[in-house]
Amino acid sequence: MELGSREAFDRMGTLGIEEEFFVVDETGRPTAGTDELVYDSEPPAILADRLDHELFKCVIETQTPTVESLGEAEDALESVRTALVEHAREHGFDVAAAGLHPAAEWRRLEHAEKPRYRAQLDRIRYPQHRNTTAGLHVHVGVDDADKAVWVANELRWYLPVMLALSANSPFWNGFDTGLASARAKIFEGLPNTGMPTAFEDFEAFQHFERTMVETDSINDRGELWYDVRPHSEHGTVEVRTPDGQADPERVLAFVEYTAALVEDLAARYEDGETGREHRREPLDENKWRALRYGHDAELLTPEWDGTVGLGEVVDREASRLGVSGIRSLYEAESGTRRQRRLLEEEGLEALCAALLVGSEVP
Repeated sequence: MELGSREAFDRMGTLGIEEEFFVVDETGRPTAGTDELVYDSEPPAILADRLDHELFKCVIETQTPTVESLGEAEDALESVRTALVEHAREHGFDVAAAGLHPAAEWRRLEHAEKPRYRAQLDRIRYPQHRNTTAGLHVHVGVDDADKAVWVANELRWYLPVMLALSANSPFWNGFDTGLASARAKIFEGLPNTGMPTAFEDFEAFQHFERTMVETDSINDRGELWYDVRPHSEHGTVEVRTPDGQADPERVLAFVEYTAALVEDLAARYEDGETGREHRREPLDENKWRALRYGHDAELLTPEWDGTVGLGEVVDREASRLGVSGIRSLYEAESGTRRQRRLLEEEGLEALCAALLVGSEVP
């Protein structure tokens, strides 16, 4: 049984970005393409060992190299995305990004043949069969295992803020769900997802990992798909909350914010703070508000004594942490509103074109 270890947590502040994209045809609609792009061809050098597919043959994943700074993360993100788009176009495909693709109909799309995914389909059944989701995952290195668990615990209140800012998946299987991020709700249909409980320390988290594997609840630790988790192989805290994004500047805003939060919380841990020890129920309420209302969300305060608008939280966080990207996200048109506007004003073809990576559609 392969499990992570304390020793993996040995560097503070490293960054890594994982993105899930849709492989699309000349009309911008999702299509099976990962066999050609992952297995039947040689990817560009920067994608070697950093390119994989997901459950559906229309969803492909990239990882950046591990980097040391936000500037390096920006360069790595651009290089990986450029290489992926060029690789796809050489084989007659293009690449799109969103939490859900508005033209995806899961019953018409092919599942991957990889044994890991076939085992998941057999075990999870309907919730996994329909899982056409695509997300953004941000890794931040932490130099102590117990610290990483504490930071992950404390990050939970901030995850709905990220989800509300990232939400761009209102359409599911051909209709408007009324949600800002239907991806978040669809993905929660799987086991071991959503807002995790708090863990006392790394020993408690590792015991949970081991128990889930030994009881055949999961095939490997990678199937703990919570919105945040200490990654016991990479030695990181991994935030898995945002919808996928076509615009790299939006991705970098989440990288900047996540890195700043982890650094701030790590310092608080070292100063001996005890943490808030939030219950999962009000955190779930905040996640619901985020996925339902997006930019218009009113979130329960950390003290659970009232509500606060997303804009106020963003202003406070940007000032407190010295970051700018999340304020730009909030001030811009939300991804959800943009998708609905484009569909209403210009139709599905224009909406699909707007989701292409590298698209300049307004």
